[in-house]
Formats: sequence, C-alpha cells, structure tokens
Amino acid sequence: MKLSIAALLLSLVLLSSLVSDPALAQPCSPFCDGKCKDRCNKAAVWDRCFKYCGICCEECKCVPSGTYGNKHECPCYRDKVNKKGTPKCP
Repeated sequence: MKLSIAALLLSLVLLSSLVSDPALAQPCSPFCDGKCKDRCNKAAVWDRCFKYCGICCEECKCVPSGTYGNKHECPCYRDKVNKKGTPKCP
C-alpha cells in the first residue's frame, strides 16, 4: 500500500516537472530562435527578452534587425502590447 502511494507521488512529481518546463510549453522555430538570439544578445535580462521575442516572432513571423529599435521593419512586432498597454515585444 505504501509503495503504491509512493509510486503515485513520484509519477505526479515527474509529470508536473514536464508540464511546467517552459521549453516544452513554448517551442520556438529555428528561424525565431536564431533571430531572437541576435535580438536579445545584449539584453540585461536575456531570458525574459528571449521569451517575449519568441512569442512575438511566432505570431508576427518577423523580428526587427539589431539589438534595439528598428521596429518599423516589422509593424506587427511593433504594435503588440501587453495588458498594461506597453510594448510586449523587445
């Protein structure tokens, strides 16, 4: 009885770690992966920049050149805003 409960708890822990892994939840295409690495290369908070850049890239299919600015190159990327009305894409 105790062994089956322990096995159940262990399987729940393993399952929850798979579900909460951000890499599995948000797959990034090779195009977006490369473009966002370039875009976020000099970002102070690289992981956050890379996450939001990937989301925007997947939706807009483009990423502005350089590490900052140039958002006129991709209007969809430029016009995305979060709940607060501030730019969503880095």
